Amino acid sequence: MSRPSYRCETIALGVNTDAYQPIEREQRITRGVLEVLHDTGHPVALITKSSLIERDIDLLAPMAAQRLAVAAVTITTLDTDLARTLEPRAATPSRRLRTIRELTDAGIPVGVSVAPVIPFITEPDLEKILEAAHEAGAVYANYIVLRLPWEVRPLFQEWLQAHFPDRAERVMNRVREMRGGKDYDADFASRMRGTGIWADLIRQRFYKAADRLGFRYNRFELDTSRFRPPPRPTRSMRPRGGEDKQGSLF
Repeated sequence: MSRPSYRCETIALGVNTDAYQPIEREQRITRGVLEVLHDTGHPVALITKSSLIERDIDLLAPMAAQRLAVAAVTITTLDTDLARTLEPRAATPSRRLRTIRELTDAGIPVGVSVAPVIPFITEPDLEKILEAAHEAGAVYANYIVLRLPWEVRPLFQEWLQAHFPDRAERVMNRVREMRGGKDYDADFASRMRGTGIWADLIRQRFYKAADRLGFRYNRFELDTSRFRPPPRPTRSMRPRGGEDKQGSLF
């Protein structure tokens, strides 16, 4: 970020994996990243299933006041028992709704991501999730249908057989109908929403409910003009040996 060639664009945290994993309570890595972004006026967008994001409201609220921060909370289902088996280490649905309210009350624009939409499992909750999130203060919405890339597919099928053996075949058949006959289609244009009649029906249901509730579908445009690069490291700031070193993952 201190390089002259750096160009400020919104950084998204939590896209590939949640930025508020349970160990974040101890490691505070996400907190450290947010402190840097806060101090340099750098815009950030976060998405999470964790209530731990509330810890960082003291950073996010003043950033949001300058159009530097937005957040989204993923809600998969409103069924507490189902959520416990599907996402055992994540916050309960009611707790996530409370997080939306806490962030909203702090002046942080919040969205809801209905994901994953699993046919015959979480799909019946689609409209109810949008209604509950809207009541909690969410202002934009999105959804993603179930994706089963690589090793996720056998894990999901094992879970399905363990918890919903009576409808496991129906679920997978519907998934394949939305994926061109395959368990998963990685095509960039369709992998989040699927294709075919059933994907179209989910899409219609989502937009009909979201339009009725007044949701917007894009995140807020954040301000990149406030960014001020941090000072470039001097020789005295670098570790002995002259190299900038990071901790190893191994």
